[in-house]
Amino acid sequence: MSNANALSDVPVKLYRNPKSGHCHRVELMLALLEVPYETVDLDMANGAHREPAYLKLSPLGQVPAIEDNGITLSDSNAIITYLVERYGDPALWIGNKPLEKAQVQRWLSIAAGEIAAGPCAARLVTVFGAPLDHEAAKTKAYGLLTMMDAHLEDRDWLAADRPTLADIAGYSYIAHAPEGGVSLDPYPHVRAWLVRIEALPRFIGMARSPVLA
Repeated sequence: MSNANALSDVPVKLYRNPKSGHCHRVELMLALLEVPYETVDLDMANGAHREPAYLKLSPLGQVPAIEDNGITLSDSNAIITYLVERYGDPALWIGNKPLEKAQVQRWLSIAAGEIAAGPCAARLVTVFGAPLDHEAAKTKAYGLLTMMDAHLEDRDWLAADRPTLADIAGYSYIAHAPEGGVSLDPYPHVRAWLVRIEALPRFIGMARSPVLA
């Protein structure tokens, strides 16, 4: 019996937009940990994320959010940290040494910062029609990818000698960067890192999204 099932037979409820990399980040973590879950797709185009009932789960009206046996939580990085602490092995996914933990936290900050402002923002323009500066987002994305490719030149994973939350938090928007007009062709070490993540047992991907004309 898995640790998840030992703690609860009730599936985690994941509120999501299936095109969101933030939501996929959480769904990937649930799958890797073998945590039973069910998804609730929000009709965000018609304001489902602004309904009072949903705002009780996610006060900023953002996806993803989860319900887990009376616990509610929003923010993708907070959720994947919670899932590992509750259902997984924190020493494995977060680290058990001060420097390792700090390196994981550094990459979680990059996921919320440079990844969000770069490949995520560029994809928001092309997939969702967001009124953002596409060229500026692409420039930020290429700067980030250049740094990541150099970082991964002599290592397999971002923060440790194994996959951690750093890799899970970084994967979705980097893998789908081409949907935002950001090519991964110049970055062989980044592409090899993506392949390693996709080879993890129980990996699940996010469906490719058509871009707006």
